[in-house]
Amino acid sequence: MLYDLRTYRCRPGTVSAQLAAYAREGFAAQSRHLGDPLFYGTVETGDVNAYVHLWQFQDAADRERRRAALYTDEQWLAYRRLSAEAAFQTEQTNMLLKPAFFWKAGS
Repeated sequence: MLYDLRTYRCRPGTVSAQLAAYAREGFAAQSRHLGDPLFYGTVETGDVNAYVHLWQFQDAADRERRRAALYTDEQWLAYRRLSAEAAFQTEQTNMLLKPAFFWKAGS
């Protein structure tokens, strides 16, 4: 398994507006190609102007294939344009994670 943990930082006070736009315009398209995220949420302590999401893939090739398909989806591209125009997001980081050899999902 390969996990993609993404953190987005927003201008103060805009996380809710960013997530509302995503829920309305982007979530269906992204889920159509990537499947449902394992987690999608806001930061409760620390950088409260951030939100995170976690996706699961079989491996790097699966991730690459799904993301390539996502970026051919006009609904997703329209959401990306809308998001860029709103300019709520200020920073993005992502980490690709592999499970430790002893960790079993769901245990």
